[in-house]
Amino acid sequence: MSAGSAPAPLRVDGVDEPVTRDRLAGDWHIHQLKRGHRFSADDLLTAWVAAEAAPGARRLLDLGAGIGSVGLMTLWRMDPAATLVMVEAQEVSHRLARRTLQDTGLHSRVEPRLGDLRDPASVPEAGVYDLVTGSPPYVPLGKGHVSPVPQRAGARMELRGTIADYARTAARALTPDGRFVVCFAAADPRGEAALSDAGLHLRRRLDVVFRSGQPPMISVFVAALAPGPRTDERLVIRDAAGRWTEPYLDVRRAMGTVVHNRPSAEVP
Repeated sequence: MSAGSAPAPLRVDGVDEPVTRDRLAGDWHIHQLKRGHRFSADDLLTAWVAAEAAPGARRLLDLGAGIGSVGLMTLWRMDPAATLVMVEAQEVSHRLARRTLQDTGLHSRVEPRLGDLRDPASVPEAGVYDLVTGSPPYVPLGKGHVSPVPQRAGARMELRGTIADYARTAARALTPDGRFVVCFAAADPRGEAALSDAGLHLRRRLDVVFRSGQPPMISVFVAALAPGPRTDERLVIRDAAGRWTEPYLDVRRAMGTVVHNRPSAEVP
């Protein structure tokens, strides 16, 4: 699309929904619904951890890819020869991801698949991916409000499986020395349990504090098929005054995002 032009709306359930085109990483932009699910700090941190965990990865797989934010941000950090498969079950998110690929010219490197990650037909390859990523929903049904917007609901509520399904699919798809990087609720013990149950070994846990003085809200896990030493770390996004911390600014710089440092009331 031409510079400065607004994306065409996307037809969703008979309604033309407005679409925005937003900076994702470097000069890559992403298409997302103005009133739908939009990429977040969770996605950015998952991609950053993934790129740090397997910088030489050549075959990437993103499970429950949504609009493509985690997979594409991870790919942005990789060698130009790296390729990515994105598996997503929601058609509206899949369509937005395809728009983004058209915009960025990444069709030769990225394969978007419309399918359920729990279905082996969606990920038939076994033992071939150097890096698998995922940012699954982590609110069980019955424990939270289900958004009337299906795309938002699917990104937040466990409507199509849990982190256990992500872990099982990742374990099957990984190369022997590959890495699985996944984001989950920090206080939920199901995160580490799912990795163990799938035969994976936790190698790094990054607990993320959104504002100084608060408990961690999310954790990003790095797991592997082979056992090895484990590290536990913590990252604070905002200080008590609401400004981004230097470690978080370093993450944003590494991921090619625009850096501002205003109080949180002024920055989404």
